[in-house]
Amino acid sequence: MFQKDSDDPSLSSTEFFDFESAEMQAFLDRVTPVDAAPLERLKAAYIAVRDGIAYNPYRIPLQREYYRASRICRMKRAYCIPKSLLFAACARALGFRSWIGLADVVNHLSSQRFIEYLGTNVFAYHGYAVVEVNGRRLKATPVFDAKLCAKFGVAPLDFDGENDALFQQYDGKGHRFMEYIRERGEFDEFPFEEVMRGLAEMYPHLIGNQVDGDFMNEAPAH
Repeated sequence: MFQKDSDDPSLSSTEFFDFESAEMQAFLDRVTPVDAAPLERLKAAYIAVRDGIAYNPYRIPLQREYYRASRICRMKRAYCIPKSLLFAACARALGFRSWIGLADVVNHLSSQRFIEYLGTNVFAYHGYAVVEVNGRRLKATPVFDAKLCAKFGVAPLDFDGENDALFQQYDGKGHRFMEYIRERGEFDEFPFEEVMRGLAEMYPHLIGNQVDGDFMNEAPAH
């Protein structure tokens, strides 16, 4: 159910939402039941993106190619923007209008090492997907994989096609988990230059000095 040559930018195949690529079509055929209804395939794609690509916020690619869905679908680890871009591209491929959303968030549930590395608990340009289902725009965040959620004591977010699936505000013990503090917009195409420029302004000490890490092996922040 691939949309081609659409006049609607939220359904179009673009540089970053390149769902007409052979890699993307193969990905969807592999992770979703090809004979199922589009919404059921969309739900399956959400799980595949959420759990099939481990969350890793340490490595933020600076090259355009790593933000194309055709490249992201072959990654084993990625941070919030690529994972959300991939899910949004899957949605377009299945005939659902979609966008990439960006916001600044305060993350109270992270590893101590990453907070020290970042220098703040404000995560700028957090990425999420926006998908239109039955005329309603739903926000979805296929970012934290189920294994990582279990480590931090938070239930993984599910996408049911009827409700938003944003990060929970509280963890399983009632502690503050995530706060959205600034909406930066929802876009038909990923604003690569704007995001790279913004990240460089927010975290100048990280550009060209990235390290690797793994939340699964790190102690939670205090």
